Amino acid sequence: MTDDPELTRVEGQQCQQQTTGRDMAARYYLSLDTAILLGILFIAIVFRFHKITLPLVDGFSWREISTAMMADNFQQRSWNIFFPEVSWTGPGPSYQGREFQIVSYLTALLYQLFGWHDWFGRAVAAFFGLVTVFSLHRLTALCWDEMHAHAAALAYALMPAAIMIDSSFLPDPAMLALVTLGVWLFVKYWAGGSRWLLPLATLSFSLGVLSKLPGIAAGAVIFYLMVCWILEKKRKRASWVFLSGLSSLSVIGAYYIWAIYLGRSYPPFHVAGTGGYIWDDGFWTYVRDRFYFKPLWNTSVLWFYGYPFLVLLAVGLWIPLSRAEDPKQRSLSAIPYVWLTAAIILYLAAAGEITSNVWNFHIFHVPIAMFCGHGALLLATLGSRTVLTPAVVLRSIFIVAIALAWSTLPLVRTMKKPIAMNGKLLGEELARLAQPGDLVVAIAPEVGDPVAVYYSRARGWVFPPGGGDAEWSKFVADDATAIAQLEELRAQGADLFGVTKNATDKEGRLFVEHHDGVIDYLDRTATKLADLNNLLVYRITRP
Repeated sequence: MTDDPELTRVEGQQCQQQTTGRDMAARYYLSLDTAILLGILFIAIVFRFHKITLPLVDGFSWREISTAMMADNFQQRSWNIFFPEVSWTGPGPSYQGREFQIVSYLTALLYQLFGWHDWFGRAVAAFFGLVTVFSLHRLTALCWDEMHAHAAALAYALMPAAIMIDSSFLPDPAMLALVTLGVWLFVKYWAGGSRWLLPLATLSFSLGVLSKLPGIAAGAVIFYLMVCWILEKKRKRASWVFLSGLSSLSVIGAYYIWAIYLGRSYPPFHVAGTGGYIWDDGFWTYVRDRFYFKPLWNTSVLWFYGYPFLVLLAVGLWIPLSRAEDPKQRSLSAIPYVWLTAAIILYLAAAGEITSNVWNFHIFHVPIAMFCGHGALLLATLGSRTVLTPAVVLRSIFIVAIALAWSTLPLVRTMKKPIAMNGKLLGEELARLAQPGDLVVAIAPEVGDPVAVYYSRARGWVFPPGGGDAEWSKFVADDATAIAQLEELRAQGADLFGVTKNATDKEGRLFVEHHDGVIDYLDRTATKLADLNNLLVYRITRP
């Protein structure tokens, strides 16, 4: 220290200049990080809203149509969100045990405001996908750092599986968006944020799990951080988390008990997502089927990720981040591993269901994106201490280009092929021929898919009639049984019968060949209204 006033003044100016310089640098990097995040969100918008008006005829048609029908029935029949109803099991009511209908209900509100458009559900799902991108970015920044946050968010924005699910009329985008938002808010609270973050996190997470039950796996992160507080002797904070979690689980449990009751109380006695679990099929059945690894691998390579993303995932998992010195940061850096482990446990218990309905993999996509982002950074930097060198930038561009060319563009194109287009055309033909109040019976290209009933804008049945324990994805063995089923539907009020000429069941049998006797029966007893290159329509004659 010195008593010289002039020297003190100079030192003060230097200190002020240094502080101002640091503040300016901080603002620069803050604005740069914000700009990068906005750029990633723009990329996510481009891929999720590309062909957003595609009819519900892609590879997820079957499940999308059921969601769309529930939106129709909210807007046309009842706004009671606790009674979701489909339109493919007759005049109704056709209530089913389903997840809490956030996506379909929001879509129904759009129908009410702007009229019916089949792509509104895709737009709602895409919006939730953008929430996931943002929440994933901020969560990764807390767990690792901003650079990893950029890489993880970009990986998610470009991942074919995430693009496809986020742009499909499914409940899964809402599930992942809300649980990721809830986990991020909770982690922010755990790291020293406002106490009001806890109820907000609880609300968001609860709605996410209500939207789709696999979201419960993300709760492992909250449980893990609660245990960390207990080990640190912060029992009061842990107690508040425990009470919040208990209230959340109580609401979630109560709703799904109601859903099971509803599905078992009304025809067709269908509860979604039942069957295919290890306690249904047996442990040794799972072992014999190698926990469905073959369909998992085929889905991963041919549909969801492709080799580039799988390589990035492998690299990101194989080479962990360097160990943080701060104990709190070490706890946070383990979050992606906790989430991934919980998702794997979920898969081991429900591999049959998940591989049959592949959109259930969506709960994996947050940790997968984080590890893909980490793997991409490792390959781009190759030990470099800075990411601003020309070599790192060029390698980053190369990695993104490979991912786009070998994974994103071809796989999204494959998944969005309009494989059920003939079913839509059949539905539109039925709509043209139907009179007010008519009930339809329809067979789409994939037997059991209610796409033709949906686009007929009427109620009716798939054929063979499905629901409950009935098998509706394959034809019955003989014409006599099929004719008896058709007569039963006529007795219940069926007015129109339509079938696409390429309608094929899961055993590869064409309806027009396997059930040519049914066609002959309809020629004798019904009135043929349309015989086009791709479809047949009959008006069922009353006795």
